[in-house]
Amino acid sequence: MSKPHQAIQGFDPRRLQRIDDVIARNYVDTGAIPGALTMVWRRGELVWRGVSGVLDLARGLPLREDSIFRLYSMTKPVTAVALLMLMEEGLVGLDDPLSRFIPGFADLGVYAGGSMGSFQTTPAPRAVKVVDVLRHTAGFTYGFLNRTEVDAAYRAQRVGEANTEGGLTAMIAQLEKLPLEFAPGEMWNYSVSTDVVGYLVEKLSGQKLSDFFRTRIFTPLAMHDTDFMVPAAKRDRLSTCYYVKDGKLLVFDDGQHSTYAQPPLLESGGGGLAGTAKDYLRFCRMLLNGGELDGARLLSPKTVALMTMNHLPGGRTMTEMMPLTTAFSESGYAGVGYGLGVGVTENVVATGLPGTKGEYSWGGAAGTYFFNDPKEELAVVFMTQVLFAPDRIKLRRDLRALVYGAMTESFAG
Repeated sequence: MSKPHQAIQGFDPRRLQRIDDVIARNYVDTGAIPGALTMVWRRGELVWRGVSGVLDLARGLPLREDSIFRLYSMTKPVTAVALLMLMEEGLVGLDDPLSRFIPGFADLGVYAGGSMGSFQTTPAPRAVKVVDVLRHTAGFTYGFLNRTEVDAAYRAQRVGEANTEGGLTAMIAQLEKLPLEFAPGEMWNYSVSTDVVGYLVEKLSGQKLSDFFRTRIFTPLAMHDTDFMVPAAKRDRLSTCYYVKDGKLLVFDDGQHSTYAQPPLLESGGGGLAGTAKDYLRFCRMLLNGGELDGARLLSPKTVALMTMNHLPGGRTMTEMMPLTTAFSESGYAGVGYGLGVGVTENVVATGLPGTKGEYSWGGAAGTYFFNDPKEELAVVFMTQVLFAPDRIKLRRDLRALVYGAMTESFAG
């Protein structure tokens, strides 16, 4: 049920109602997604909360405000914040060579030919730096991209999968033996880079990634329902995750018999968390507020500003730096660069959507999405659970147009 609030902070409640109306009509009622949850926060107030559809199609359980969702790649900004916290403590710098912390990365070669077992490589023109793994320019990849021989090797060795014996340490050992797909800094390519960031957090802090997240981020921010697993007491709130085949939604991970019922062997900083919209909104609010929320400071305002600037070489955008045969990101449109764990809008006109230069966002493989607009003092969180849904990028575009279209007052100047 959706509730327009009395104080709307520059929003028209009738226009806000369109968010639920359009998502229900075009996506939930058509069977494209099982349900949706949207939260819109502006200037210290929750101005919209919309819930429609179900948690589980077979059981007919309604989606609730406290439902738990697999965040997948919306884990990446959390992991980036963790490493930036350690940067503020003087333990790591963006320009540090990655081999300072992972000696086995000192001699990574760049793919020049061949296939797994007979790769040919050339020396990298420069070392992989810490900033490269935060912005996906290191030369790593994802196996699911299914494009190159290096991708094939990642698939064959199941690089970065949650059931990897030995966890992040074992993943690092795998990467030490595989070539980079391209020279560091040459391209933007979605990848296991943020899992490498998670490994750095573990090594520098002396804690498991889950322990660091819990003690340094989730507990201070009161994000009590976010973790790498969902305990039995909360399992009834875990949404079922679907995938699309022949136009139908089929179960990928049943909420009542989920892989999230047990701690993963590999705690993925790139995609392993599950949590609620309310929790993630608190994370967004912390960033929007310059690194602090309700008295808990995680980062300085200057570090948040650094995180949310475009760090791609030459100020380029992701589409300008992607390999020609790859068009995968959780952004999905032109005009967007990449910061330290988030996409950053560089050219509003190129996006083809209303928005603001400097807003930042990211999403997850099952359709989850967030965006923050600091100039408008706006945070938006959207949750659903369909893996690589064909309409997920279109839905995000619609969501942005609906939110900005509900504004009656702009604070951006």
